[in-house]
Amino acid sequence: MSRPLYRLYGLKLSYFTGKLEGYLRAKGVPYDYVEMDMATFRSCAAETGISQMPQLECEDGSWMTDTSDIIAHFEAYWPNPRFKPGPPAVAFASLLLEDFFDEWLWRPALYYRWAFKPDSELMSGQLADGLLRDVKAPRFVRQRFIRHRQQKQFLKQDGVTAETAPLIENLLLEVLDMLEVVFEDRLFLFGDRPCEADFGLFGAMHRHFSYDPTPHALLREKAPHTLNWTARLWATTPESLRDSVAAQRIPPDLGPIFALLGRQYLPYLHYNTVAMAGGHENVSWEEEGVTWTVPVNPYRARCLEALKLHYAKLEEPAQKVIRILVGDSHAILADTSTGQVELPARPDKKAPLDHRWRKA
Repeated sequence: MSRPLYRLYGLKLSYFTGKLEGYLRAKGVPYDYVEMDMATFRSCAAETGISQMPQLECEDGSWMTDTSDIIAHFEAYWPNPRFKPGPPAVAFASLLLEDFFDEWLWRPALYYRWAFKPDSELMSGQLADGLLRDVKAPRFVRQRFIRHRQQKQFLKQDGVTAETAPLIENLLLEVLDMLEVVFEDRLFLFGDRPCEADFGLFGAMHRHFSYDPTPHALLREKAPHTLNWTARLWATTPESLRDSVAAQRIPPDLGPIFALLGRQYLPYLHYNTVAMAGGHENVSWEEEGVTWTVPVNPYRARCLEALKLHYAKLEEPAQKVIRILVGDSHAILADTSTGQVELPARPDKKAPLDHRWRKA
């Protein structure tokens, strides 16, 4: 038997590794999996010019590193099963939700992993035994180092305070309440076949919320249908989707999720992009009377630019559908006043799809 065409480097507890692995399994893309240690982490970075996970090595020697771009690549060149919805408005809605789940659930996923002792002890131990297994230091030193680093980066430096922590917890509870309505009714977000939005949600749900002790307890008690969806998507294969079709409509019960996206996520993307264009290091905005201040995120400026480009290609009837879904924030998608965001040039490496700004 010949070697699979792709080699996936990542960690089994990684948010975006889980997202991509779930997609490749459902798509039927053959791959070898390599659990990273620091040596492979550095060697992959040498190939692509970016220190992050996951990274996908192709048989021809090229590399792909951005999970959303990788999915778009396979949807274009790997015909079946097709996950991208057919109608333009539905296809954009799927991409919009994928981006929302990728980026807006990132903070609660990392918050629950590192703010609670049972979770931080378990995860720092697993990282000490996994990613840092080739570091020559006692296990307790490796564990202490990773716990301190993660709590500094994903709590203190990501705007988590006594005032903002309740908002993070409420976000997860609100999203779970919305998802329960959806998954009690059908197999996947848009119908009986997953789409990009499902895989965007899967990263947080599979490798964080259904795995880490504290959020897993929430899912067991408050969101059993969502927990069931997580296992269902992991078990999905091309054969199991033989009698299904790509999504053709936007189910009405997704309305509250799009409304939340319009209230919170799109305004944040706008503020982040404006702050970056102005040369600021931090971005501040207000949510429910609480002021957030976090570092400017260049990758999320790229996310907004990509969404604007996709939105601009929609015909007026499709744009009208999106306007109804996201409310007044549709103006952010249509706004071109900030111009094109100028990102630093990517390293001169051989990664055809470059994910420059994702945190590992």
